[in-house]
Amino acid sequence: MMIDFALHSERVAEGKTPQEAIYEACLLRFRPIMMTTAAALLGALPLAVGMGVGSELRRPLGIAIVGGLLVSQVLTLYTTPVVYLFLDRLRLRWVRVRGGALRPTA
Repeated sequence: MMIDFALHSERVAEGKTPQEAIYEACLLRFRPIMMTTAAALLGALPLAVGMGVGSELRRPLGIAIVGGLLVSQVLTLYTTPVVYLFLDRLRLRWVRVRGGALRPTA
């Protein structure tokens, strides 16, 4: 969601720099990303903390789901903007090395 929004604001809508575009995308898409993860996490929470008959079989699955969602959420929120900016700089370096002009893609 962040990348699509950043590409749209960078290329089509407002012509922002990649840094401005990904920053705005992070601010505007933070809540939907967190709400989606929170819904999945709260859905898996009964598996992780459940008691009763057969809970010893379901608890590891719940713990794995909750832990995976937390780790992936942190990694996604921190690494997506970094990778976006890294790939943009790599693209600019590639264009400079090839000696070509930047052509906007629509």
